[in-house]
Amino acid sequence: MADPKGFLSTQRELPTRRPVDVRIQDWREVYDEFDAERLEKQAGRCMDCGIPFCHNGCPLGNLIPEWNDLVWSHDWQDAIERLHATNNFPEFTGRLCPAPCEAACVLGINQDPVTIKQVEVSIIDRAWDEGWVTPQPPDRLTGRTVAVVGSGPAGLAAAQQLARAGHTVAVFERADRIGGLLRYGIPEFKMEKRHLDRRLTQMEAEGVKFRPGVEVGIDLTGEDLRQRYDAVVLAVGATIWRDLPVPGRELSGIYQAMEYLPLANRVQEGDLDASPIDVSGKHVVIIGGGDTGADCLGTAHRQGAASITQLEIMPTPPQARPDSQPWPTYPMTYRVSSAHEEGGDRMFAVSTEEFLGDDAGNVRALRLVEVEAHEGGFRPVPGSTREIPADYVFLAMGFTGPEASGLSEQFGLPLTDRGNIARNDDYTTDVPGVFVAGDAGRGQSLIVWAIAEGRAAAASVDDFLMGSTNLPSPIPASARPLLV
Repeated sequence: MADPKGFLSTQRELPTRRPVDVRIQDWREVYDEFDAERLEKQAGRCMDCGIPFCHNGCPLGNLIPEWNDLVWSHDWQDAIERLHATNNFPEFTGRLCPAPCEAACVLGINQDPVTIKQVEVSIIDRAWDEGWVTPQPPDRLTGRTVAVVGSGPAGLAAAQQLARAGHTVAVFERADRIGGLLRYGIPEFKMEKRHLDRRLTQMEAEGVKFRPGVEVGIDLTGEDLRQRYDAVVLAVGATIWRDLPVPGRELSGIYQAMEYLPLANRVQEGDLDASPIDVSGKHVVIIGGGDTGADCLGTAHRQGAASITQLEIMPTPPQARPDSQPWPTYPMTYRVSSAHEEGGDRMFAVSTEEFLGDDAGNVRALRLVEVEAHEGGFRPVPGSTREIPADYVFLAMGFTGPEASGLSEQFGLPLTDRGNIARNDDYTTDVPGVFVAGDAGRGQSLIVWAIAEGRAAAASVDDFLMGSTNLPSPIPASARPLLV
């Protein structure tokens, strides 16, 4: 183990966030540097448990106690080798994952858990700085070809695994740049795109071919891909957003989160001088209390909104783990993200009854009502109706499934009752040579699940093409819980 007394002598510590009044003036990541000596002490809190439940909490099966011990021993180079053994992109997960591993940490039963996520991102950031992350092209090519449709974390993980196995891989992306939601959904203040770009450079050096600006199903048909490639991996994500069909929905100024966030990212990419949806000096309402809502919140802060209110239909979560969600499950507790720390109001247990407009057809307010749980749903609380001003409204209520109807028809694949692309336990489909990975088959989930499924699907593809595989074997999709 690391420090035998580390969990007793060292308190949990995280890097500080830059002052709010400073960080909302730019789009850089919000955290200050965390020096190596302090980080090594945090790694030393790991108890190297006989049964490390953090493995169970992490869909990737990260070897967490091993790289904690290596960091505490100052062996950072071996630590990145162990980290990369299970995770292609720790610089993404270390910034974006909600850390179910920490919720499952044995130390967390009665103390603060180990800062697993911070150790992870510190290992990979140092590895890049030291030049330890280099291309790993295959020793030989197999002569087999694979098309990966979608360049989010699932598609990129599958592509990198397959390229390293010696297959010729092309990644097709309908957007003008590679990265999926990593590129245009995640704000710069959560993950600067330089982290994505240097990983893509590594993958190109390993032989992966990127084809942005190509929409499979329109620019290329499913039959085109099946004729040109020996195998196809569909990793198109779950991007059908949930809407709110209440009176006034047609008013101007009401947008989906994924209509708003990509424009702010394009400003940072240099495509636009300013976002066409700029909320400077305006009253903003965000409907949805999850991560996407927080992304809209942080973006609106940086654009200079006059006021921001975030609405959630669920009641206020408890501060501590509730008895109904015991360790090592991931508890639904009250969390304050960096965006929440920056300001704005949060309202829980409210529902939008109507969008109210002005004479020009623009939204001007929302009519809300408080709600309470009732028979598996919610009912309004009598006498609790009120209005709040709104010049812009952003809907951040999650996603219902993949935009897969055209693709499923062209590939001859049915959809499940949940609207996902049907697949078997080993990520194959009933069409030989066609595989499904990530949210397209699983439904909306976490980035760690996407990478895990991309890696697992790659093993199935390699086995299909070669008759066997040395890539990490997949866990059957049916054995994976839909929720962490």
